[in-house]
Amino acid sequence: MLSKALLHLGASAARHPWRVIAAWLIAATLAVLAAIAFGGRTADSITAPGLDSQRAAELIERAGTGQEGMTAQVVVTPLDGGATFFDHGSARTALTRLQTEVKRLPHVLGTSDPAGALDARGDTAVRGGLVSADGRIAVVRVQYPDQSRLSAEDLDALVDLGDRLRAELPLRIEMGGNLFYAFSEPDGGASELIGILAAAAILFLAFGSLVAAALPIGMAVFGLTIGVATMTVLAGVTDVPTFAPVLGSMVGLGVGIDYALFVLARHREYLARGLDPHEAAGRAVATAGRPVVFAGGVVVVSILGLAVANVPFMTVGGLAVSIVVLTMVVASVTLLPAFLGAAGPRLARAGRMGRALQTRKLGRLARQRDTVAGAAPAAGWRRWIGHVSRHPVLYAIGAAGLLLTATLPVLGLRVGLPDDGSLPHSRTERRAYDLVAEGFGPGTNGPLVIAADPAGDPGVLDRLVATVAADPGIASVAPTHIDGDTGIATLVVFPTTSPQDKATADTIARLRTDVLPMAIGHGPARAHVGGATASLSDVGQRTSQRLPVLVAAVLAMSFLLLMLVFRSILVPLKAVLLNLLSIGAAYGIMVTVFQWGWGGALIGLEATVPIVSFIPMFLFAILFGLSMDYEVFLLSRVREEYLRTGDNGTAIVEGVSCTARIITSAALIMVAVFLSFAVADDPSTKMFGLGLATAIFIDATVVRMVLVPATMTLLGRTNWWLPRWLDRMLPRGPVGTERTDADTESTGETPSSTAGCR
Repeated sequence: MLSKALLHLGASAARHPWRVIAAWLIAATLAVLAAIAFGGRTADSITAPGLDSQRAAELIERAGTGQEGMTAQVVVTPLDGGATFFDHGSARTALTRLQTEVKRLPHVLGTSDPAGALDARGDTAVRGGLVSADGRIAVVRVQYPDQSRLSAEDLDALVDLGDRLRAELPLRIEMGGNLFYAFSEPDGGASELIGILAAAAILFLAFGSLVAAALPIGMAVFGLTIGVATMTVLAGVTDVPTFAPVLGSMVGLGVGIDYALFVLARHREYLARGLDPHEAAGRAVATAGRPVVFAGGVVVVSILGLAVANVPFMTVGGLAVSIVVLTMVVASVTLLPAFLGAAGPRLARAGRMGRALQTRKLGRLARQRDTVAGAAPAAGWRRWIGHVSRHPVLYAIGAAGLLLTATLPVLGLRVGLPDDGSLPHSRTERRAYDLVAEGFGPGTNGPLVIAADPAGDPGVLDRLVATVAADPGIASVAPTHIDGDTGIATLVVFPTTSPQDKATADTIARLRTDVLPMAIGHGPARAHVGGATASLSDVGQRTSQRLPVLVAAVLAMSFLLLMLVFRSILVPLKAVLLNLLSIGAAYGIMVTVFQWGWGGALIGLEATVPIVSFIPMFLFAILFGLSMDYEVFLLSRVREEYLRTGDNGTAIVEGVSCTARIITSAALIMVAVFLSFAVADDPSTKMFGLGLATAIFIDATVVRMVLVPATMTLLGRTNWWLPRWLDRMLPRGPVGTERTDADTESTGETPSSTAGCR
């Protein structure tokens, strides 16, 4: 039924291309207008129900001290490099004016007073938190209300003020704080352009035609426009994390161009066999569109599975990315066939530039473009797969050993969130971070906020301050603030180590398990550790705890779907295990680059950083869905050959050879798109880009071209074993593995994939 529906959908779109294209243009226009009228800007809210840091935030909010809100810090030092101090003269006057101007900004609840702290020379705790001991560095801490009452305009106002005062005051002014983290715009624009250009070049070399290369790009741009615009509208309703547009663009471009490549290749195959362009488009959507719908559905379901983490920003981020992927799937089976119908028979031949490439050595890939379009596979691929099949034990052990070795660094994986110290020096947040660390110590960049309800016990607070200050991981404790109405106290404490240092996470855990219980005793009083640093640590721990649940759910779903598709027990089991190997290897390479620093300079990484806490979970959900794309595409061909010949060895060589070049081309496009994001400034974007690119490269080369043929050869006919009782229970109608109405409707032939390979 799905094949027949896709056949009619694709053929109808190809017969009426301009209606469909006009409908997509209208949809894109309406989406953009809705984004302008009702959309919001992305914002990060790293909280989750049930966490200790969330309980601290609730206590602080009850007290009404304002410390539950957002903060920023303006860090200043005299322009003359330290010859002038803030103790007197023009520098002190400039510092006073700076504080006054910042305090006047909209929504600012208050600021610290470093100029006033200079008078408290006897109180080193006060002065030491606002002006460095040598008098060269001062910090104006800015308190804002809760994030729900703020917007990106508040960040813009602070940044604009800094730009104006830099021209008027003899001060070097740098800024940072979680206001920047929450409302800074993602930096994926240039990466998207690089990715599109790289994909266009690969498509042109593969097809030898500008028209053929332009169609997948055009479809992806349409889908991305609607998907990102819809994401912007969603941001007007709830907090969409800042990484969502970047990740959505990355994944959307990759899968959109990938899916279009599969359909376009099958369409050109049908054109080469003499079919009418409209019928060729319909049949291409019916055959290649089935695994596209299947793979896209798995990607969407896998990403939506992030809700098991019970971390709201991850759930919303997953939903936002899923919208982009779903849009690309719909575009692949509606907009793309409309493009194919509008292009007509021109797609059956290479353009003038493509033919020119055939006369040069540089055009070797272009001369083989017919292979990508579905014609007989290159003899080189056939020889390679045959060679692997003749030595299956050697290649299976060697490839598996290689991937297991690459996976070993995962044992040292440390999750966290890179702080501003991991940003490039071109960012003001990094320069502010360095100045604070230089003047006050690394822990000042990640203060902890302890919220305590003494519950009528006046001695609790004194014991609390004393025990916290005595902890070896705490450098200093700011004066306690006690709310007169509720009696709730807040203590701002500064660790001895930086926010991303593992020792800081250990200090937070020790405060909760040992220090605070010792100070509070067994009475009704309670205390919780909060603040941005504690929140990020808590979210990291929760995602790590929930990752096995997501992995188990996705593995079970993938196994069941593949068993339904291929009517086999061992094929889906093997696929699940091999996908785990490729993803594990990608995790291991991320650890070596980001935690160990190996090759980090190649992608502009200036310091080692922990793996962002939510990225392993996101990567697993996305990569397992994407790997299904290649899995279904490749194994469908192998299954077709096995049903035709009944010979396992022939089916492996023919099936893998038929798909090798198109899988390689599709993977190359994805790798190019993902790597273009690995050079972005933000470490999180780098991790997403490098992790996705590495996993796709491994999956399309070591796994698909070595491990799959080797293991399937070793398993022999048992690849397709399925107990009869289970076969009777499973519903029929697999995706792309049996003869279907779409395959036989016009020509009565077997599935076109095998016809093009023989």
